Amino acid sequence: MSQPLPASTRLAWWGTAWWGGHVVTDLLLDEVVGEDVTHAVAGLAALGLGGSEDVSETLLGGLARLRTEGVATIGAAFPVEGDPVGLGGPPDFNRAAIEAGEAVVVTLQDATAVGLVPERVGPTTTWVAHRAVRRQLPDVGEADRGLRSALLHSADALAALDVARWRPEVADRLTDLRHRAPVAAPPGVPERCVALAARALHALDVVELALEDDGGAVSLHELTRREQAILPLGTAARRALVAASSPEVWPPQ
Repeated sequence: MSQPLPASTRLAWWGTAWWGGHVVTDLLLDEVVGEDVTHAVAGLAALGLGGSEDVSETLLGGLARLRTEGVATIGAAFPVEGDPVGLGGPPDFNRAAIEAGEAVVVTLQDATAVGLVPERVGPTTTWVAHRAVRRQLPDVGEADRGLRSALLHSADALAALDVARWRPEVADRLTDLRHRAPVAAPPGVPERCVALAARALHALDVVELALEDDGGAVSLHELTRREQAILPLGTAARRALVAASSPEVWPPQ
């Protein structure tokens, strides 16, 4: 069974494949909506992208409207406070994306960009449109090397802190990299990026497990050492997931 992808990666990958004519509309909607009931798009009219009323529309309607504007690329961002990786601004968009923990950036052929931030209410997701600008992105090769290095560093640091004693499941996940669950991708996504996304999601799972509680730390100093051992892995994993989810930096096939 494949591991679930973040909503922004699904929209970036499958939106790219749909705009490129590689997948049919029904498959696009099935893959992006996933286990939700429905997805919608709001705010495009307020940006002057067709129509005169700022109302929500279906996901397909919003993507079709963007297509008429001339889409160049659609990629994902996974920012956190202090590390806005995958974002280029402006501040209003950055704040919304950081609060959500993810976003999509649609770059148009006229060099403008639209940011889409997912807002979830129960089983419904609305992609709220913001003005955006082009962004600086990590290179796929650089992000790949950075993630591999961070995995080794965190594994060594956590071993020195006896991670197997205080969180055995974290140690198990760190040593289970070769058996990670694959991810499902549409035609056109480079195999290297599919594999990189899988490793990044695996690493983020390790980070989440390690930070669920204090791991039995007996002092603030010990807790700080454990955070220092694992947080750089989260940073590297987000950069890797951004690169894997952004066609602007995909290697040629």
